Amino acid sequence: MKNVTLKDVAKAAGVSYATVSRALSGSSQIGSETRERVLKLCDEMGYTTNFVARSMVTKRTNLIGLVVPSVDNQFMSELAYHAEVSARAHGYNIMLCDSGPDLKQEKTVFKLLLGRQVDGILIVPQSSRSYDNLKSYLDQVPTVFLSENLRSQPQSYVAVDNSLGTYLGTQYLYELGHRDILYFGQRRSTTHQLRAEGYMKACQELNLTPRFFNSEYSRSSIQGGYELAKELFRKPLDYTAVFAATDSNALGMMTAADEMGIDIPGHLSLIGFDNISATALSRIDLTTVDQPKRDMAVQAVDMLRDKIENGTQGYVHQILLPTLIQRGTCRKLDPSK
Repeated sequence: MKNVTLKDVAKAAGVSYATVSRALSGSSQIGSETRERVLKLCDEMGYTTNFVARSMVTKRTNLIGLVVPSVDNQFMSELAYHAEVSARAHGYNIMLCDSGPDLKQEKTVFKLLLGRQVDGILIVPQSSRSYDNLKSYLDQVPTVFLSENLRSQPQSYVAVDNSLGTYLGTQYLYELGHRDILYFGQRRSTTHQLRAEGYMKACQELNLTPRFFNSEYSRSSIQGGYELAKELFRKPLDYTAVFAATDSNALGMMTAADEMGIDIPGHLSLIGFDNISATALSRIDLTTVDQPKRDMAVQAVDMLRDKIENGTQGYVHQILLPTLIQRGTCRKLDPSK
């Protein structure tokens, strides 16, 4: 099959190659009537821009790579959506890659994006080890890390204040009268470490005993939360509230609780973290800590554009504030009883 070229369109329109090029670029050097006629012909003939050829001239592809650990994770997919909308508004397209289950795959997809000559890369890292895993490639392309707090690493990132989020949630449960609060689903990552730290700080200040039920899964998921909760619920409920490390874990726990006859919030109050869209559904109505996903994505895209378009050097650590979303899975207790 033969690709339609600018010369083919020019011949059909009875205009020069330059006129077609100006029509496609929106140049004011041709009249609106000619532009509309050329653009209509381009559409009818099935012309598409050869971005490879264009990038060889402009030295830009107008592509941004976006790497996430799991596309089917609702938090990740919502973050990716907002990043794509923001990037498109500024003339960039997104090339989305799933970094899969391990650091090896993460490095593979990062190298793939480098080979595709993307203008920059946004990455939600696999773990705190991702920086060292990718260190030898980071100087080759403008890069911004997203969602994971790299703490003192000399790379730009946008994240939420995870520690503050769990502190606020634990404090809220305490104000409702809860004194036995279990932290559920902590994993080995900087994000989860920070969330656990916020929970422990609140417990210390409120004179509560920290209690953990940790996860050995490599990532948070509804199924993982369900399996963990079934294991947890085999023992007596000697706590009145659970703070789930993620909404996915909380949703899994709600399913397990329903199967085992444990009423939420009648028998057990529950709070999550992330505020994915499913938590607002009427039959779920999960109290949670909101990560401002749209703001995170927009600021990360803007930060990356600044590196791409202005050649800005150095790095920026942007920490956004979380918000407690009060819904229907937490109930008030009388702490004196």
